Amino acid sequence: MTEDARSDDLTHVDESGEARMVDVGGKPDVARRALAAGEIRLSEDTIAAIRENDVEKGDVLATARIGAIQAVKHTWETIPMCHQIPITNVDTEFDVGDERVRLEVTVETTGKTGCEMEALEGVTTGLNVVWDMVKAAEKDEEGQYPGTRIEDVRVLEKRKRPLE
Repeated sequence: MTEDARSDDLTHVDESGEARMVDVGGKPDVARRALAAGEIRLSEDTIAAIRENDVEKGDVLATARIGAIQAVKHTWETIPMCHQIPITNVDTEFDVGDERVRLEVTVETTGKTGCEMEALEGVTTGLNVVWDMVKAAEKDEEGQYPGTRIEDVRVLEKRKRPLE
């Protein structure tokens, strides 16, 4: 593939190859929704402590929910080419399994560009908050996290519909 063909396909690169933000000014406002998910693997003891709200730092899921929502609202500040969009709704749903906490974040907006990056930011930050809240319990005798990991972060759904 030639360099010219690549830059024609890349929406965030101008003719000279420089990064740029896409101009969405001429696009119509549309109702948009994105759903992203991911999970953090934890020890059974840590999962039990989360379930019993017995983590020294406090309520893990409540804190992670706040972190996820904050991340959604500030995505444009951390992802260089993201537009600042009006967030109309954020839903977070946690599922505490035997060895993992799964988080789904749904973001809704009405605007000219999608909200999947916001949903992904919500998931990754929410799971990072879980890790931060339980890291003392997850460390091994050498201060490492051999079994703790965030994985399977992905966009599950992206929708848009014309405004009525």
